[in-house]
Amino acid sequence: MNRFVAVALIATIAGHCMAQGRQNRSPADRAAPRTDANSQLAHEQLLAKAKQGKIDVYFLGDSITRRWGATDYPKYLANWKENFHGWNAANFGWGADRVENILWRIENGELDDINPRIIVVQGGTNNVGGPPGDEARVADISAGLKAVVELCRKKAPAAVIVVTGIFPRNDNPNANATINKVNDNLVKLADGKEVRFLNINDKLADADGKLLDGMTNADRLHLDIKGYQVWADAMKPIFTEILGPPAKEDLAPPPTGDPSATNRREGK
Repeated sequence: MNRFVAVALIATIAGHCMAQGRQNRSPADRAAPRTDANSQLAHEQLLAKAKQGKIDVYFLGDSITRRWGATDYPKYLANWKENFHGWNAANFGWGADRVENILWRIENGELDDINPRIIVVQGGTNNVGGPPGDEARVADISAGLKAVVELCRKKAPAAVIVVTGIFPRNDNPNANATINKVNDNLVKLADGKEVRFLNINDKLADADGKLLDGMTNADRLHLDIKGYQVWADAMKPIFTEILGPPAKEDLAPPPTGDPSATNRREGK
């Protein structure tokens, strides 16, 4: 076979496989597990965490949430403690989760019998992609996040849910059009009392969606200290309204980290 024909054939097959993989993904409102060993181990870790300490503020999300309160990101963990010590805040984020994966985790025990007073929901950026503002994708992400909110309300009916708008990103030129449309839909989930919508994007980026200096790290997606502080400053009035000022003592469970990072440090 001609070498160039072979290369073209391989590229065609790879493209078909990628497209098929996208088609086979679960809709965002249908719970789907992460099947890799590290994610399954992290799920077990978070199930154990849910049974420890006292949790008044429950953070649920993907890597943007996870890194903030993780032992393998010490500078972000220090910022987490500076902002939330005394409010019994616990982090249940997991890296690379799509909305359907977040939904699976809370369907499978990570929010059971905790009864937090506040749940902060952040997610959806890993479902963004494709043509800018693609209506089917917008509808899918919006439905998925609505399902997450509804399940949180079912699992923790007394909690106030703070739905965080998807943050702007500059790693993908098509992303922000989709993000803005999803955020417009998320506004409709809020009643201003039991469900609040929090959009800080005008403090993270300019009117054109270009991120302000220092808000994210070099990947132009994940928040850095300045971005996390903007998010914290926007949430603190809500936390104070519901919980009062932070106590001197914090009763939240100890922070966790990526199991693979722990294993690397310990030579496993």
